[in-house]
Amino acid sequence: MLHSNLSVNEMGHLTLCGADTVTLAEKYGTPLYLLDEDRIREKCRTYHRAMKTYFTPDSRPLYASKALSFRGIYRLAKEEGMAVDVVSPGELYNALSAGMDAADICFHGNAKTVADIRYAMDNGIGLFAADNAVELERISAYAVEKGVTQRVLLRITPGIDPHTFDAVNTGKVDSKFGSAIATGQAEEIFCYARSLANIEVAGFHCHIGSQIFDEKPFCDAADLMLTFMVSLRDKYGYTAEILNLGGGIGVRYTEADPYIDIDDTLRLVGAHMHAICEETGYPMPQILMEPGRSLVADAGVTLYEVQNVKTITGYKSYAAIDGGMTDNPRYALYQSRYTVVNASRASDDADFTCTVAGRCCESGDLIGENLTVARPEVGEYLAVLVTGAYNYAMSSNYNCITKPPIVMIADGKDKLAVRRETFADMTACQM
Repeated sequence: MLHSNLSVNEMGHLTLCGADTVTLAEKYGTPLYLLDEDRIREKCRTYHRAMKTYFTPDSRPLYASKALSFRGIYRLAKEEGMAVDVVSPGELYNALSAGMDAADICFHGNAKTVADIRYAMDNGIGLFAADNAVELERISAYAVEKGVTQRVLLRITPGIDPHTFDAVNTGKVDSKFGSAIATGQAEEIFCYARSLANIEVAGFHCHIGSQIFDEKPFCDAADLMLTFMVSLRDKYGYTAEILNLGGGIGVRYTEADPYIDIDDTLRLVGAHMHAICEETGYPMPQILMEPGRSLVADAGVTLYEVQNVKTITGYKSYAAIDGGMTDNPRYALYQSRYTVVNASRASDDADFTCTVAGRCCESGDLIGENLTVARPEVGEYLAVLVTGAYNYAMSSNYNCITKPPIVMIADGKDKLAVRRETFADMTACQM
């Protein structure tokens, strides 16, 4: 199987961390998001151990909640000692309502409104990852009004191309995020931030992209960021306390994707950074990272019931399901590849090539094309693997379709974490 938490039981059903997915589909209905809680906790602990061991003892992972935001995931993050990264006031509200300490939250985003900034500061936000001069001015003005000093990281664009596709490449010079080192604007915004009242520049933030499967892009980013930081020390006498390297470690969606060892990757990046710091005499800063997808993606499976199967003679076959782009828009947006399994007959040979089509009134509502599964029958369940990240988080009510529930599995037991949305929920704001 693609990941170690997936298997097939004696009935031929797909299992997730030992739980029978067909039984769960019959219990909760479909579409259905499943999450392996034990796997997420294991990943959290891996990041914690590795960062404290290979960087500095106070280095820490922040859960990048844009990957998957609901109260249960924040409670889990808090229990595992994670800090949290949010990119909207809604994510911040979710995290706070789950009991997260605002001091352990960093607020990102390239277009924060005045209301966003005030809401975050009123709740005692620990850090802003500040993107631009206007944002800094707004933070400064409200900090002065409140009589507080607000800590910020400055979002810097190092100019790295991590060889991912453009939709998830955020480290290039012409990115919408941050200020570029190469153009001199990173130094300019640093000087400007330090001139503003009631702002403390605690350090810097960068994020070079997603689905990165080796350590070299992270080492390259660290080279550029540390060189920049050394130049500021030499020119202005400023030594950064924090360097946030962002996220981006890749996840296997299909057998064609490579495997990446998180611990070993962080070991290599840490050794590289320590060598630079020793060579330049720069004190190793506290390192923050923002794993999101790499924490939750392969913990997730989405189950659908097959509604019909049809073949266009001489062309292609379709298996139509009771979900689609409303609960997983990634194929429609990015043509993202997935592994699909007939969960009802997972031990049978995959002998049927088809397009898995969603229920929306859109020809582009597909989960994938040219997928090979055990030939599905109406009423059987298809499982789409590695759907823990950017599925529920990006779900919508297009065509007035309600959102699926999330069921978490821990120690072999299932528990409802997010109930199925009702028509009343969907229309509650309508007058």
